[in-house]
Amino acid sequence: MNYFPLLLNIEFKTAVVVGGGHVARQKVEALIPTKANIVVVSPIITEELAVYVEQQAVIWKQKEFEPSDLDDAVLVFAVTDKKEVNDAVEEATQHWQLLSRADALGRVDFINPAVVRRGDFILTVSTSGASPRLTRQVKEQLAQTYGDYYEQYVAFLGQARRRIIETVDGETKKQYLIDLLDPQLLEWVKDGRLDDCENWLQQKLGD
Repeated sequence: MNYFPLLLNIEFKTAVVVGGGHVARQKVEALIPTKANIVVVSPIITEELAVYVEQQAVIWKQKEFEPSDLDDAVLVFAVTDKKEVNDAVEEATQHWQLLSRADALGRVDFINPAVVRRGDFILTVSTSGASPRLTRQVKEQLAQTYGDYYEQYVAFLGQARRRIIETVDGETKKQYLIDLLDPQLLEWVKDGRLDDCENWLQQKLGD
């Protein structure tokens, strides 16, 4: 299957996870940074999921699945260990709702890539289900290559780009945007020298 890669804005939209086990926890943890309205439907849940419920990061419907549980859902995850329940979720999913079945025994509109998230800097990797182990391996390599400091680096690039666009025009703007990828800026961020980055930008905008 040839999947179409994209990043979805699901802020304040409803994502329903049917199931309360280990896989459900993984899906919830992937969803939390998106600020979606996360609903878990399951008679029982793991201790980790219970913590998210206590933190009000997740709404828990402590019950067996019913079709009405999918009302207003944009994303639907069928992640139980019971084929008949996953089948019922698939049958209840409307054509405009995107469904992911963890057992891959029916309709699969999307799969979750492995994600390395550094603020606005998001790296994803997938083998389209061919080798989850390789996916995890590459994710670990990316996490090591692009450390936590990339969050501050990309945040600086974003605000610097806005200030350049608002301040200068023409070829100068084009050149300054190219200059933003000066390796020295990354090194300063890595060393915690954000003031040097700001001084560099002010000197540019003052020219």
